[in-house]
Amino acid sequence: MQIQGQYSLSDFIIKISGGYKLSDFNEEYEKIMRSSITQYTKDVKLAELMTLIEGVFSVPLLRDEEWERNNKKVIAMYRKISNSRKLV
Repeated sequence: MQIQGQYSLSDFIIKISGGYKLSDFNEEYEKIMRSSITQYTKDVKLAELMTLIEGVFSVPLLRDEEWERNNKKVIAMYRKISNSRKLV
């Protein structure tokens, strides 16, 4: 059970284990951003979410223009998350 305002990424991992959609990752992003956790904790959770996206959607380590052309929505979500981190 979670206390209101707290956030658990493990609940999300369990949710997507049966299949995933990019919209699931966006929903999770919104939960993190709306939560009352500290900015540092948000940054950590956002980094974890980025790592999940990298694994699930095979985001290349180095920029690959062809991959980005073929996965515009994925890279847009990935950059949205990345740009939301404050790195305090």
